[in-house]
Amino acid sequence: MFETLKNAWKIPDLRKRILFTFMMLVIYRLGAVIPVPGIDRTVVHQMFSGNAGGLLDFFDMMSGGAFKDFTIFALNIYPYITSSIILQLLAIAIPKLEQMFKQEDGKKKMAQWTRYVTVILALIQATAYAVGFFNSAIIDRSFLSIVSVIIVLTAGTAFLMWLGELITEKGIGNGISMIIMIGIVSRYPRDLGTVIFNMQNGKVNILEIILFLVFAFIIVVGVIAIQQGERKIPVQYAKRVVGRKMYGGQSTHIPMKVLMAGVMPVIFASTLLAIPQTLAFFFPSMTAGVQKYFSPAQAPGVYLYTTLNILLIIFFTYFYTAVQFNPFEYSNTLKENGGFIPGIRPGRPTAEYLSKVLNRITIAGAVALAIIATIPTLVLSFTNLSIHFGGTSLLIVTGVALETMKQIEAQMLMRHYKGFLK
Repeated sequence: MFETLKNAWKIPDLRKRILFTFMMLVIYRLGAVIPVPGIDRTVVHQMFSGNAGGLLDFFDMMSGGAFKDFTIFALNIYPYITSSIILQLLAIAIPKLEQMFKQEDGKKKMAQWTRYVTVILALIQATAYAVGFFNSAIIDRSFLSIVSVIIVLTAGTAFLMWLGELITEKGIGNGISMIIMIGIVSRYPRDLGTVIFNMQNGKVNILEIILFLVFAFIIVVGVIAIQQGERKIPVQYAKRVVGRKMYGGQSTHIPMKVLMAGVMPVIFASTLLAIPQTLAFFFPSMTAGVQKYFSPAQAPGVYLYTTLNILLIIFFTYFYTAVQFNPFEYSNTLKENGGFIPGIRPGRPTAEYLSKVLNRITIAGAVALAIIATIPTLVLSFTNLSIHFGGTSLLIVTGVALETMKQIEAQMLMRHYKGFLK
């Protein structure tokens, strides 16, 4: 791995992309410590030390620490992810919308619509913070002061959205996923310090730490295993003569990955599960109920949260896989190019066979992903580790790091270098 990174650094174009990505992420982390003007930090800190700690810590983990400090990036990039989910679901529910997005400029239109919906959602969420739960932290509660807080928070999300798209275009990896990953990783030193402090005070014993490290190791190994796993479907191309030359006749395979969706189902699930907590900020009286039933911090909420998390991860794994791989389109492409699966007739039988294989491997990947994401959350809920990143966040970090490394690998293979992901 280090040899591959060393070789990548020697290539000017790749080095420029890596440096660009690094600088954009540095800008993100600098912005994450710039406080929203007109906020009393003492009041905010008192809120986090009160009874709503579990709920607020959940949001703080999702925002990479920006929420607890109530900085300009407190909303993080999650309105953008929610916007993407809404539009993708609408595209499936409304055939005309799906047809429009499949046109030549469909991707540009969808990206543009996603941006508009993101700003609207960020505006709603920022209003919930300023008018609802965090209203008591605003020093001057005049109309202009509240509006300025709303604008600053909304602008912060819009800036992160632009930053993420810029990383995707000119850097390495998926920009939105990279921002989420760096936000989570930035919490690690703080949580590590908390664990060491609690261990010195006798609140945490060494067995709990060993248990967490074991599950963290299982997550890393599990994510790599299911993301690298694939089912190879053999494909044979018929021989055909064009003029004096003969084409086709070669054998190849369709690499159907066990987890085509990557870690996106986990990100989507955690985003949707944050909606009840978001609504609680509009109505502070709901906070206790949401904390009890929809937060992974305590029972019985941890059981409901875990159940919903498993179901949503399985649903979005199938959903995202269906968006990425269409068996009927793939079957038609094979047929047009003279390809066929040995023992399967071209056309509809091939599409049905691919669908059958896809459903079998997807359910295996979805269940494995759900288990990996939820078991550590249950472990943390019954220990005193005070670590606010569970299976979901570790899974996201591992998955995004792996996907980013794959992109570097692809760039290296184009330049005839051997990589480490074999």
